[in-house]
Amino acid sequence: MPASEKPLAEVATSAETAATVKTAAPVSTAGADTAAPAETPKPLAETSRALVRLVWPTARFLMTTEVHTFAFSVAANAILSFFPFFVLLLTITRRVFHSQAMFDTVVQLLRAYLPTGQDFVIRNLKYLVSAHRGVEVFSVVMLLITSTGVFLPLEVALNKVWGFKKDRPYLGNQVISLALAVACGLLALISIALTAGNTFLLQRAFGAGPSGWWQTWVIAHLSWLVMKACAIPVTISIFFLIYWLLPNGRVPARAVLPAAVVVGLLWEVAKYAYVLALPRLNFQEVYGPFSISVTLMFWAFLSGLLLLAGAHLSASGRASGK
Repeated sequence: MPASEKPLAEVATSAETAATVKTAAPVSTAGADTAAPAETPKPLAETSRALVRLVWPTARFLMTTEVHTFAFSVAANAILSFFPFFVLLLTITRRVFHSQAMFDTVVQLLRAYLPTGQDFVIRNLKYLVSAHRGVEVFSVVMLLITSTGVFLPLEVALNKVWGFKKDRPYLGNQVISLALAVACGLLALISIALTAGNTFLLQRAFGAGPSGWWQTWVIAHLSWLVMKACAIPVTISIFFLIYWLLPNGRVPARAVLPAAVVVGLLWEVAKYAYVLALPRLNFQEVYGPFSISVTLMFWAFLSGLLLLAGAHLSASGRASGK
């Protein structure tokens, strides 16, 4: 082949190579386009990472000694206010509303929400209501004292969570504590009245005196469901009022409402988990006759931790723009 033709052959070879590249390019691009979605992160993985980023700071917050101090303070005063609160509820339902159905509903609530010692607690509350005429005044005085003990450490803790530098003065805390205690009492009475009314309607629907065991079974279980349906919204409302009104600063209602709903539902589930765990805790063997008090105290402590966890989650979500 002449030397002058060699450049032309090389040019032709180069042209064929370029054409091959051009025709192959769309194929590689199409392959890249089809492979691109597989490289994008999955929504579930993103959601899991976001959840971990939100929950992990709250878990660290719950492991601090300061939070445990707040929770134990709330638990101690909650136990002190428990008996006066329910003595007043039983007294109001019996002597103000003269409703045996509402009285029985309060007893049903105690059986449903106390983790242990239901018969012992109910028997002593009934004795206090029926045997002592001046116990109502003493209960009111004790509620005025212990409600401050419940809400004061909660206010300090919630102020720290939301970054509010100044706590309320003593008189201001007394006022907000009394208002929250009255609101909790009113919400409880509304729940009791709704439960008693629906239970009465169920008994009328199935007959005032059921003759068959299945009627008794149906009424009992439907009454329990009605009681739960009325009590859970009240629990969520109480958590919401604490999150919204107790901090000494402006807290958006929309920021704490999801936390109140989640914590209210988790509190219901946690109570059953706590009851299942009680046999393994052996409070009866360790504390003997004081096991009921210790069981209630520990449950109040766990409830305080759960309440503070919800507050921290709502504040963290607000700060991160979620």
